Amino acid sequence: MNLTTNWLGLELQNPLVPSASPLSRSLDSAKALEDAGAGAIVMYSLFEEAVRAEEEGMSRFMHEQETGSAEAESFLPSHQDFPGELDRYLEQIASLKATLDIPIVASLNGVTASGWMTHAKEIADAGADALELNAYYVAADIWEEGHYVEQRYITLLNELQQQVSIPINMKLSPFFSSIGNMVKKLEMAGASGVSLFNRFYQPDIDIGGMRLQHVLTPTHSADALLTMRWIAMLHGRVECSLGATGGVHAAEDAIKVLLAGSDVVHLCYALLNNGPEEIGRIKKGIGEWMEQHGFEQLSDFRGSLSQVNVQDPAEYERLNYIRVLGSYDSPGGVWR
Repeated sequence: MNLTTNWLGLELQNPLVPSASPLSRSLDSAKALEDAGAGAIVMYSLFEEAVRAEEEGMSRFMHEQETGSAEAESFLPSHQDFPGELDRYLEQIASLKATLDIPIVASLNGVTASGWMTHAKEIADAGADALELNAYYVAADIWEEGHYVEQRYITLLNELQQQVSIPINMKLSPFFSSIGNMVKKLEMAGASGVSLFNRFYQPDIDIGGMRLQHVLTPTHSADALLTMRWIAMLHGRVECSLGATGGVHAAEDAIKVLLAGSDVVHLCYALLNNGPEEIGRIKKGIGEWMEQHGFEQLSDFRGSLSQVNVQDPAEYERLNYIRVLGSYDSPGGVWR
């Protein structure tokens, strides 16, 4: 089966793309992802906080070196002798590009349009084929109005475009008042694609220790339904690439978001839990399903169940809500 797809202007052999995760930190595990059939790889994220902390620490180091005695200064090591987080990230991009044949997408995670974004040019120069901006922002200020939150993303995109000429993918959360309008604004501002949706990991409370605790909770296939719905409503209405992320655990999940209109399917927890080989299993399942339904290539069915193509578009809106509640039949019991 022909599973080729176009994402961010990049030609991929198939739509299965591992999203940002620790698997890209190791050259061996990244090669295993490619060998298992990944169409491209999104690298682990470089966090704004890590870059800024490193720069601030180096600034203090250099300042203290200058204020020391003249004799002692000659014995202090140069900061270039200690590669930092950014240096390691750039080296990993270069290593992946030298070793793998599939596209490599770098990932920046931050929320402010400040000096740290100037490093995007170094990332592009290191060989990244595209850049994903993961703006993990929690609007905790109750006086911050929604349009200011939206403008933050537009400003970040504009700042990033001044630094690089490679395609930019925006990874978004589902918490915008009007997701479709936000995606359209980003597209008009120059985004090559969007990935729906970023998963905000929620803090938990340890009631025994009376303190917050931070845990990685697994996703489930049902988590992909929100993504599927919005991709279905955006397909055919925007021209930028659409990526589905979060909750894809099996071939059935991947097929659903492709039918909705996704250009690529991002995988994360399924790979962390089952290993890179899970890509091959999902890819095989998609191929078998295509054969059963007489499809020879991805374009034969991608988007065929998007909102613009289904018989009743309202089923993606309130009609689904009404029908689900109306069809509920409570289980038998004494109270009945």
